[in-house]
Amino acid sequence: MPLDTWLTFVVAAFLISVSPGAGVVSCLAAGLRFGFARGVWNVAGLIAGLMFVMIVAAVGLGALLAASTVAFTVLKWVGVAYLVWLGLSQWRAPAMPVDTDAAAAQLGGTPRELVLRGFLVNATNPKSVIFMLAVLPQFIDPSRPQLVQYLVCGATLCASDLIVMSAYTAFAAKALRLLRKPGQIRAMNRAFGGMLMAMGALLATFKRGA
Repeated sequence: MPLDTWLTFVVAAFLISVSPGAGVVSCLAAGLRFGFARGVWNVAGLIAGLMFVMIVAAVGLGALLAASTVAFTVLKWVGVAYLVWLGLSQWRAPAMPVDTDAAAAQLGGTPRELVLRGFLVNATNPKSVIFMLAVLPQFIDPSRPQLVQYLVCGATLCASDLIVMSAYTAFAAKALRLLRKPGQIRAMNRAFGGMLMAMGALLATFKRGA
C-alpha cells in the first residue's frame, strides 16, 4: 500500500473512531461505571467486533447482508435490542460510591463480560458492515496482494480505535472520580443509559442504501 494511500486511511480511521456512535457511548458508559482499568476491557471487545466486521466485509458476507433483506433486518434488530437492553441496564444501575473495583464486582463487570459487551456493540451493527464495504475498497488496490493490504488496514483501525476509545474511557473514568453525591452518579448513569437507548433507536431507523 503506497504511503500516501495509507496516510489517507489513517485520517479516515481516526475520523471513524472519533465520530459519535454506539462504540463511543459504550466506552463512556464503561469508564463511568467501572473505571479505566476495568472499562478498557470494553475497548478490547470493541476492537474485536470491528475486526470481525472487517473480516465479514472482506470475505464478501457483507455483500450478502447488503443484498439480503432478511439477513440485514435480523442483524439490525439484534443490534437494536442489545443497545436498548444495555441502555436500560445503565439507566437502572445503582448510584454506587466512587469505588470502581467494588462497583465492577457488584455489577458483574468482569473482563469477559466487558469484552463480550464491546464485541456485540460493534459486531451487531449492520451499518458498520455496510460502512466497511463502502470505505475499504477505496483503499485496496486489486492489482496488489490483498491480504497484506487488509492486514495493514486492520492494524491501522485497531490502533486508531485503541487510542480514541481508551481516551473516551479514561475521560469518563476521570469524571467518575469527581462524582461524590449519589444524585450526581444517578444522573450520569441515566444520561449514558439514555444515550445508549437513543443509539438503539437511531439504529432502528437505519435503512438499506442509507
